[in-house]
Amino acid sequence: MLPDTMKAVQLTRHGGLDALVHRDDVPVPVPLPGEVLIEVSACGMNNTDVWVRQGAYGTETDPGSMSTWRRGRSTLTFPRIQGTDTVGRIVAVGEGVSDSRIGERVMVDFSLYNRDDDSLADIDYIGHGRDGGYAEYTTVPAENAHVVDTDMSDAELATFCCAYLTGEHMLERAAVKADERVLVTGASGGVGSGIIQLARARGAVPYAVTSAGKEEAMRGIGAEAVITRDQGDLVEAVNEATGGAPIDVVADLVAGPMFNDLLRVLRPEGRYTTAGAIAGPVVQLDLRTMYLKQLQLHGSSQGRRADFRRLLGYIENGKVRPLLHATYRLSDFHHAQSDFMNKAFIGKLVVVPDSKWNEFGRPYAAAR
Repeated sequence: MLPDTMKAVQLTRHGGLDALVHRDDVPVPVPLPGEVLIEVSACGMNNTDVWVRQGAYGTETDPGSMSTWRRGRSTLTFPRIQGTDTVGRIVAVGEGVSDSRIGERVMVDFSLYNRDDDSLADIDYIGHGRDGGYAEYTTVPAENAHVVDTDMSDAELATFCCAYLTGEHMLERAAVKADERVLVTGASGGVGSGIIQLARARGAVPYAVTSAGKEEAMRGIGAEAVITRDQGDLVEAVNEATGGAPIDVVADLVAGPMFNDLLRVLRPEGRYTTAGAIAGPVVQLDLRTMYLKQLQLHGSSQGRRADFRRLLGYIENGKVRPLLHATYRLSDFHHAQSDFMNKAFIGKLVVVPDSKWNEFGRPYAAAR
């Protein structure tokens, strides 16, 4: 029998870590028609969690104003349970969903597409437009809950969805092909480390830009060469790393002061794609660099259904592997997000409900 209440972390307002409240009396959601109820075993952390908490998305007219992810047409209401990268088992179904799905181990596609075509103009996501996985239970549309044929642990599986779907769509928007050279900034983070693997899955050649001390780890996950950030002239460093070969695509997650140099790095008719700006969203752009080099600039967020299907294929055939740095108890959420914001890790951090930890202080979800 399912409980009436559950433990969950609720975002109660925009603000600091104190805006996140761990509660033990949140009602267990009931699946509506077309939905399933998932008993959560793991949920990965992402930059979007932090930016939404801080209200750090600005507006088109005021980059410094407080705004959430959808900028002026927000579906965010408080309290909200965040968490996009949900993995668990279906324990109940709503009307119109077969009872045979109960018991399935699933990975959740966090995107709420809101339309039947491939346009992402009306996109939203689980953990923003509706409650997500930082809880013991969550409901999602049945079509978003996917069985994945893998022997990875639940915690490992929770490292993929948001980061790798975002990265895959960035590469798809930039039409990355085999043998092309891709420069990846923020390469040690969840999306960046995912892009390195996803580029290799396409037969492309990734080059990583990362902070000092992470070079060897980047080579270990597939980077052809590594450029250490803030160590001299970026253009010269990239040219040295590639042996003078041109960069076809820049996959940028950092922006900030580095932005103009990233455009300089690109070959004529090169492509720039971005899904983040952790070093600063407001950048200087010399339009002459853009038009004289015939560059393409792509903004990207989340991904399409086809991108998610490709990601599932990569997981199942072993073309990408999980980069699980650490797991945290749901009740230790403030510590988890503090560590996440410090960025002193490679790959992903994952939150596991307290009930999924054993007497030895290890999460069941991390066991194979």
